[in-house]
Amino acid sequence: MTVLIAGGGIAGLTLALSLHQVGVDCRVYEATETIQPLGVGINTLPHAVRELTELGLQDALTATAIPTAELAYFSKRGQPIWSEPRGLAAGYHWPQFSIHRGTLQLILLDAVKQRLGADAVLTGHRLTGWDETATGVRAQFANGQTADGTLLIAADGIHSAARARLYPNEGPPIWNGCILWRGVTHGKPYLTGRSMIMAGHEFQKFVAYPIARATDTDETTINWIAERKFRPDQQWRREDWNRAGRLEEFLPQFADWRFDWLDVPAVIQAAEQCYEYPMVDRDPLERWTFGRITLLGDAAHAMYPIGSNGASQGILDARVLTREIQAHGVTEQALHAYEAERRPATARIVLANRGNGPEQVMQLVEQRAPNGYARIEDVLTPEELAGTADGYKRIAGFDKDALNARPPIVRSR
Repeated sequence: MTVLIAGGGIAGLTLALSLHQVGVDCRVYEATETIQPLGVGINTLPHAVRELTELGLQDALTATAIPTAELAYFSKRGQPIWSEPRGLAAGYHWPQFSIHRGTLQLILLDAVKQRLGADAVLTGHRLTGWDETATGVRAQFANGQTADGTLLIAADGIHSAARARLYPNEGPPIWNGCILWRGVTHGKPYLTGRSMIMAGHEFQKFVAYPIARATDTDETTINWIAERKFRPDQQWRREDWNRAGRLEEFLPQFADWRFDWLDVPAVIQAAEQCYEYPMVDRDPLERWTFGRITLLGDAAHAMYPIGSNGASQGILDARVLTREIQAHGVTEQALHAYEAERRPATARIVLANRGNGPEQVMQLVEQRAPNGYARIEDVLTPEELAGTADGYKRIAGFDKDALNARPPIVRSR
């Protein structure tokens, strides 16, 4: 009994390692010809780092990733709004890691090849369709090849071919009017040296966090995001989902964002490359599982990059699906049990992120004190500050006490 996994991204590779952990045969089929360390920085939250740790990957992560020490919000003038410790510093049993997305993917890929064998991941296999057979499912790929398995898991991303076949009238991802310009810059550490910062408000924002340890210099590798929100009906290059950004289209709006703790325009101008991404998501679905196929990761629940949750939720998907396969066998029953837990949980996060998630405190400050303030207590109540953050943690599944107390999702054989 073999599980076919369409997609060699973070969610698909985590699923492969998890299934191997419990003794279930699987194979990964990746659309690209070569898996390369593409993208920019991401955060893996403690609930996801716990799962990667239980897969034996914490040493590899620790060798390169930054254990985030704090999350801090600031106004567009660089005035502090609110901050909190993160990861180990907040009392979690596991760190929060900031890491280059491509680095994390390669850590997972290397582990899959070492544990499952070099032929466990086949590249150049873009899923185009499937048929159910008497004993399972036969997947079809754009290169003309087919593969037979017992179950097919579609982890093929926000532009999922499987989702498009299941929901042919859905259309493209939904743009909310925001454009993110993202880059990586080598620069001086700021604040704690392990701080994730967000400055601005809903319509203009700057996010930065270090993603790699310093080597023989005193510089760090800073991932940054400059964000502007336009009218959703404004004409933009929406057909391009990962293209080179143009500094002249956003740098002037950040020209005076020079804080005493970070020079934003200098960080932007020092980037080796800049990429442009529309902020998009997809509506929650009423169903993921159809016979012997189900959706996983961004294919199931693409969400706005708010709250550092996209990759983490894909990792949790993989672990819950593995637990259900361990409990019910490689069966349709396992797929339905997985969906029953994960689909409503991720739908809540998709909708919470549309409401600006925990970053709503920044918009409240902009609305109430656009010209600055002497004390944040004059602008926001303590209940507004703490309630926003704590409520989102509960929705996203990384409430500290609950996470520290719960048993493992997957128990090794």
